[in-house]
Parts: sequence; structure tokens; C-alpha cells
Amino acid sequence: MSRTWDVQGRTAVVTGAARGLGAGLARGLADRGMKVALLGREAGTLDAVARTLRAESCVVEVDVTDDVGMRQASEAVALELGAPSVVIANAGVAEGGPFETSDPETWRRVIEINLVGSAATARCFLPDLRSTGGYFLQVASTAAFGAAPMMSAYCASKAGVEAFARSVRAEVAHVGVAVGVAYLHWTDTDMVRDVDRHTVLRELRGHMPAPARRVYPVDQVAAWLLRGIERRAPSVYAPPWLRLAQAGRPFFPLAVDLLSRRRLPILMREHAFEQTGLLGHGGRIEETSLRRSSTGAPGGGAGPA
Repeated sequence: MSRTWDVQGRTAVVTGAARGLGAGLARGLADRGMKVALLGREAGTLDAVARTLRAESCVVEVDVTDDVGMRQASEAVALELGAPSVVIANAGVAEGGPFETSDPETWRRVIEINLVGSAATARCFLPDLRSTGGYFLQVASTAAFGAAPMMSAYCASKAGVEAFARSVRAEVAHVGVAVGVAYLHWTDTDMVRDVDRHTVLRELRGHMPAPARRVYPVDQVAAWLLRGIERRAPSVYAPPWLRLAQAGRPFFPLAVDLLSRRRLPILMREHAFEQTGLLGHGGRIEETSLRRSSTGAPGGGAGPA
């Protein structure tokens, strides 16, 4: 059962905090009097976000899929700000295109960051959350229960993190750690704006019912999640009406199939659709790292914690 708690003076950790929702959550947590640790791949951008916070903060440059780097990051956060009471697994990327022709390395990277990175985050910070009686929030998506065509890696990863978080919730409830799953819809981030640059993806979204295709501002989505954090909620919906959508969950695959069979062949005939690669600004940084790794040049990895 959720309960309101006083987060002021406690420490929070946000992965993927360089921009978008991660940065919005960091600002909201700081405004509530929390000390905030910002984790991500881009130290300079993370530093810029940290300078805007009205609270004590620290920055750790790390790849969330790097187990050693994440363990060092958890140690650095505890040393700098104290053991965290809130940990938000927010880091994520997406890619679009037909699965059959998808690049295996790019497809796998989406799974690694979204699912494996969330697991690494939980594994490294759960001991601290035990000591503080804390709250772990897994950022998922409506893609967890409404898988869309052309987004197979993203949908698979978000269904995976939902199941992962629910499993961990059952394991740690008896030690006082609460675990929540945040179900997000379309949020005005660079990743979603990149989706709309691709005609087929944009048109598929355009054929959703009006409420379901609306894009919500980052600050509003962050506010909904922050209310869930304050209540240690097992499920957080952004927007809140998504709670009602859970009741229709068994029917979503049928609706998606019907829409796809009717519209997708038309769209694919009218518009050439190649693979998108990783979407969003963070995705472009990941793409650069993948290209360097594939050519034998130094790739991305965990920075100093």
C-alpha cells in the first residue's frame, strides 16, 4: 500500500539525467529538498543540469550497462551525498523500423540500455535502499502493454522492465523497499520528436484515438511521477487516465493488429521507411559509440565514478 513520506533531505539517484524526463525529474526532486545524483553518459551535459538545481548534487559519468562502473557509481553517490532513498531507472533509448531488416547490434543495444541497464541500476543500489527503506521507480511505457509495429526492441524492453520491476517488488517488499512502475505515454522529449521525423511512425501515431496521440510536456510528466514517488506508489501513470487503460489491456493487441493490417501496407507503399537507428540526442551519442566500437576505435564506456 502506498503512503506519503517526507523526502526532504534524502538522496535521490536519476539515470539518464542529462536531458528530457531525467533532467525534469532531477529538477523536481531538488525542488522538494532532495540531494540529487545525476547519472549518464554525458558529463558536460549532466554538469549543466546539476548547475540549475537548487540543492546539493553530484554527477557520475557512467554507462548503465557497465556492472563495474555502476557499482563504482553507487559507492561514489553514497560517499558524496549519502545512501539514496529514491532511485529512478530512467535511462532509455529507442529505434524504429521493420524487425526483419533491423541491425542486430542496434536492436541489442536498446535491450541492453533499457532492460539490462535497469537491472544493473537496481542491483547496485538495492543495498542502499534496504538501509534507507527506500523506493525504486522503474520507468516503463504504455509500450509494455500496447506493443506497436516498427518498435520491436523498445516494446520488448519496456515489457521486460515492467516484469522485472514487479518481480523485484515481490522480493524486497518484506525488507521495507518499495518498487514502482511508471507507465509513460507520449512525452515531449527529443526521442519522441525524432519518432515524428519518420513519416510511417508519425502516421501510425496519428491514427490513434485523439487522447492516445497527445504529447505531454516533460515538466507535466515529471510532476505526475514525482507525486507517485512521494506516495511510494506501486504504479504511476503519466497521464493519470492511463490507469483506466489497464482495464482494456487484453484488447490492445487486437486493436493494434487491426490498425496495422489496415494502415501499415498503405503507409509502406507511400513512404520508403529505412531503419531509424537510435532515436533522440542520447541515441545519436550511442550510435557514435557503436560505430567507433565496430571500427576498432575507442568506444563509449563508464567514466570515472
